Amino acid sequence: MKIAFAVNDVMTEQASYTTTRLAMAAINLGHKSYTFGVGDFVYASDGSVHARARTSNGKNHKSLEKFLGVLQSPDNEPEDINLDEIDVLMLRNDPSTDATERPWAQSAGVLFGELVARRGTMVLNDPGHLAHALNKTYFQHFPEEVRPKTCISRCVSEIKRFIDEQGDKVVIKPLQGSGGKNVFLIGEDERANLNQMIDAVIRDGYCVAQEYLPAASKGDVRLFVMNGRPLASDGKFAAFRRINKTGDARSNMHSGGESEPAEVTDKMLRLVEIVRPKLVADGMFLVGLDVVDDKLIEINVFSPGGLGSSSQFANIDFAQVVIQDLERKVEYRKYYGDRMNNVELATL
Repeated sequence: MKIAFAVNDVMTEQASYTTTRLAMAAINLGHKSYTFGVGDFVYASDGSVHARARTSNGKNHKSLEKFLGVLQSPDNEPEDINLDEIDVLMLRNDPSTDATERPWAQSAGVLFGELVARRGTMVLNDPGHLAHALNKTYFQHFPEEVRPKTCISRCVSEIKRFIDEQGDKVVIKPLQGSGGKNVFLIGEDERANLNQMIDAVIRDGYCVAQEYLPAASKGDVRLFVMNGRPLASDGKFAAFRRINKTGDARSNMHSGGESEPAEVTDKMLRLVEIVRPKLVADGMFLVGLDVVDDKLIEINVFSPGGLGSSSQFANIDFAQVVIQDLERKVEYRKYYGDRMNNVELATL
C-alpha cells in the first residue's frame, strides 16, 4: 500500500504528532509512506495532481524522533509523486494553524484533495465534506441533544444577551481557530473585562458563545472515532482525559493541558451513537470527539491529535490499528473500483 499524508508543513511537524505516528506505523507495517505540506501540491498539465513529498521508506523505525529527523533532514530531497498512484491520501493539515500567516493554505488540502479523489485515489477524511467543516459551524449540524447551548455572532449586544441568559459561566471562543487561542471563561469576576475579551475574539471573525459545563472543571475527554465507531482494540478505547492543572479553563494540550487515563462511560458511547450517522454520511474516517459528561464541546475532523497518549494509557499502538483498517479499505477498492465512491469507502 502507498499512503501519503498532507500536513501544514513537513518542517513544522513534531515527533509527538499523530501524523508522525501514522506515517511511521505505515512503514513499519511494510507500506510506502510519503509526507508533504499543503504548499507542495502540483496540478499537472494532463490533469493529474502531484506532490513534492518526503519519505523514509525501506527500514523498520523504532524512534519517532529519528524517523522525523530523516524526513526533515536537509539531505532528504523531496521527490515528485503522482497522487494517481497513491492508494490513500490522508488530509492531516489543521486549517486554523494557517489562518494568520498563510491564509491561502487553509483550504488548499480540501481543494486539491477533491481533485485527487475525483481521479480515483481514496482521500480521507472526505474532502467534499471537509470543505463544510472549515470552521465550528459544522458542529451545529449535529443533534441539539449532544451540544451545549450556543450563540454565534459578531454583535456585542447579542453575545452579552446570551451570556446574561445563561446566569452562570460562559465560554467564548473564535469560530475559526484551535489550540486554545482567545478562549475565555467568563464568570462574575471576569465581567469587568467582558468588552475587551469579546473584542479579542471578534477581531478576526465571529464569536462562539457557549454555555459552561460544570463538569469541564475536571477537563474533557478526547475520544477517537473511526468509521463512525469508537476506535478500540482488545476491548480498550483510544481515549484520554485532558486537564489543565494550572487553573486555566482551557484543557487543550497546546494551552498547558496534561493528559491522563480516561474512563469511557456509557454516556460517551451513547453520544457516539447519536453522532455516528452524520459522521458516516460525511465520510469522516477518523475524528476526535471532545466530550464533557454527556455533551460534545468540539469535533476535530481535520487532524485529531493525541493518539500517542491514547496508545500509552491503553498499552496499544492505535496508529497500527488505523493503518490496518486502511489496508482493508484498499482491498475493497481493488474489488469494487469506482463502483464505490470516496464517501462510501471512507467509513466502510
